Amino acid sequence: MIFTETELPGAYIIDVERMSDERGFFARSWCEDEFREHGILYPPLQANVSSNPQRGTLRGMHYQLPPHQETKLVRCTRGAVYDVIVDLREESPTYGQWLGVELTADSFRMLLVPERFAHGFLTLVDNSDVFYQVSAKYAPGAERGLRWNDPAIAIKWPFPPKLVSAKDSNHPDFQLLIPQ
Repeated sequence: MIFTETELPGAYIIDVERMSDERGFFARSWCEDEFREHGILYPPLQANVSSNPQRGTLRGMHYQLPPHQETKLVRCTRGAVYDVIVDLREESPTYGQWLGVELTADSFRMLLVPERFAHGFLTLVDNSDVFYQVSAKYAPGAERGLRWNDPAIAIKWPFPPKLVSAKDSNHPDFQLLIPQ
């Protein structure tokens, strides 16, 4: 696997290394040893899938509170999505900053979302599926979100979403903590 750390420390774009022949290709998409070599201690405990029939579906921006925070390894398994993360670590130099990455089924590219990051995506085409491996089990009482269109974060989505759940539309705004 090829690990590329993003400008948000701890978040990685991970590309598979394809071993190709006349049958197609084979690639490893998760290996505890390779993750550990990059300082990523990530034991996946749960796997989830999101199926989205309509282009323009937005899901996010989700996170879980401690002690249920999650590291997520996210891959688009059908179609294409614009995947977005926001750094919620108050001690981080990139606190409140966001990153967007296009993930497509054809690229096999993945995004590693560290704990204490909000995560969401916008489907770029009809019939887009997203597969998540997460390091913590879902805890409904710890589930939180921030508004996908909060001007304080100013995520630049590729186009306006067509479908956003009422729950995701009503997440609170994010307020950056500015030292006085």
